[in-house]
Amino acid sequence: MKLYSCVTGADRGLGFELAKALLEDGYTVFAGRYNKDWKLLDKLSEKYPDSLYIVDLDVSSDTSVKAAAEFISSRTDRIDVLVNNSAISGNYDPTIFDELDFDEMLRVFNVNCLGATRVTNALIRLIMNSEKKLIMNISSEAGSISTCYRKGWFAYCGSKAALNMHSAIVHNNIKEHGGQVILIHPGWMKSWLTGEYRDEAPLTPDIPAKKLIGIIRNPERYKGERPAFIDYEGNKWEF
Repeated sequence: MKLYSCVTGADRGLGFELAKALLEDGYTVFAGRYNKDWKLLDKLSEKYPDSLYIVDLDVSSDTSVKAAAEFISSRTDRIDVLVNNSAISGNYDPTIFDELDFDEMLRVFNVNCLGATRVTNALIRLIMNSEKKLIMNISSEAGSISTCYRKGWFAYCGSKAALNMHSAIVHNNIKEHGGQVILIHPGWMKSWLTGEYRDEAPLTPDIPAKKLIGIIRNPERYKGERPAFIDYEGNKWEF
């Protein structure tokens, strides 16, 4: 039986590596593309012409998400694994003593938290048609309130904490039907979160992506009353 997945923010970085790993694992992948100028997905589609669908998707836009969901629904009646990966960072530096950009915070919340909920809401019927019913939300240790040490990062930390709460609510809705939500702290990766490539981190995105495939293969071990909040190695994180 075919397995179907959707990955948001699949243009590059972790999203791209997850889309590639899912394809290698036999999934048909609907890969959310934010920017047509980024060509990695186009090259990947040459290798997987029958199992990779590139879907234009801006998770911050109701209209874009609705159109993407309609396209996906026209190709399949179920989504076995949804990976909400799209994220932006905002400005890390300002503390409460500085002038804060609240419009920027709203933009980050709209992508990082509401974007995941928006996509989940648009695809929930397809998810519920699956036996697997797995939603994997890429969160961060920055969203952990109990371990918070930062004095800045208002937008990013707050958006990931909000994502964790939305994930718990979604989990409460689907757990009685056999579904689950898993929150992932993917580690400190080289990424484009700030809009520019940052390579000071120790991890390249392919490393956690390969680990996450193992979690996707056997998510039942993380089932419980609350969504699992784990790192890419499977270690538990505190909310």
